[in-house]
Amino acid sequence: MAQNILVIDDEKSIRKVLGEILSFEGFTVDEAADGAEGIKKIRESNYDCILCDIKMPKMDGLEVLQIAQQEKPDIPFIVISGHGNIETAVDAVKKGAYDYISKPPDLNRLLITIRNAMDKKVLVAETKQLRKRISRGYEMIGESEGMKRIHETIAKVAPTDARVLITGQNGVGKELVARRIHELSNRAAGPMIEVNCAAIPSELIESELFGHEKGSFTSAIKQRIGKFEQANGGTLFLDEIGDMHLDAQAKMLRALQEGKITRVGGEKEIKVDVRVLAATNKNLMEEVEAKKFRLDLYHRLGVILIQVPSLNARREDIPALIAHFLKDICDEYKQPLKNIEEEAIVALTQHNWTGNIRELRNVVERLVILSDKTITKKDVESYIIVS
Repeated sequence: MAQNILVIDDEKSIRKVLGEILSFEGFTVDEAADGAEGIKKIRESNYDCILCDIKMPKMDGLEVLQIAQQEKPDIPFIVISGHGNIETAVDAVKKGAYDYISKPPDLNRLLITIRNAMDKKVLVAETKQLRKRISRGYEMIGESEGMKRIHETIAKVAPTDARVLITGQNGVGKELVARRIHELSNRAAGPMIEVNCAAIPSELIESELFGHEKGSFTSAIKQRIGKFEQANGGTLFLDEIGDMHLDAQAKMLRALQEGKITRVGGEKEIKVDVRVLAATNKNLMEEVEAKKFRLDLYHRLGVILIQVPSLNARREDIPALIAHFLKDICDEYKQPLKNIEEEAIVALTQHNWTGNIRELRNVVERLVILSDKTITKKDVESYIIVS
């Protein structure tokens, strides 16, 4: 499919030359004789790239650029001019232009710039689509009273830097709560680094969190940057914090108190700007009484406490979750969206979900794979045991 380019220039000869060259290269070319006409065409049509002169009657190129950025920010905008200088070029790029080319343009450079700009447009679109898909995978679904309270708490807490301790059974969606807090925070543009404290051996947890220097222990063949440094300017999510070894808890407490860490085997203190979110399926106060968790660390982590209810405690959300997972899984497998009978939804709603949302998603995926076009109550009874 031909790619569309808009050429905005008050010189007819320039428009004609550029139009002929770009048409020969396989592009579809549209022309505008001044900035006002150019803006009208930008609003009415979709272009893959815009070439625009600087000095024009009615509206100059930088004004066109600013309006185009507001109207169609994803279209790459290339400024061309015979009157420019380095200051003009820098100003154009600062205001959002992809590049600046002087007149008369070097045709090879112009074509390379156009193709690079279009490639960038495609990459930006793909990135947005990928982020949308990832974000959909982390949606918090549900309108039950418990979920409404969580959404309200997140809305209040997210813009702050307060540490949050998220508790609940396995599979209830504690990570989703942490991700939502990060997405709504002032740190959303920064990284969100996750650490599963239960999955890391106790002898390696300090290295994982704080990093290590080369030679600090037998297998330390090179320097390693820890999760705290990786999360600098963003959020560090400590999943299953209740399984962290006591020695690591002491260093964690110091990092939270002072905002500084020291790599294993190192002496230099490294300042870190990190918001810490933590999650656990354990009762940490019971762990404190059993001397398996530090009370002072519990209070440091638990400025805000969020208890995520089990799926059995929010059964009214199950139909919406089923619909969400059906679409998500059918899209993933590139299948038409499957229907599900009302009786099948009722049967799923009545099931005892010991594995919570994680189990529900697995069951829906199983039903998508093994059922026909419509998922029936019989399918549900065949593939899970309804209690």
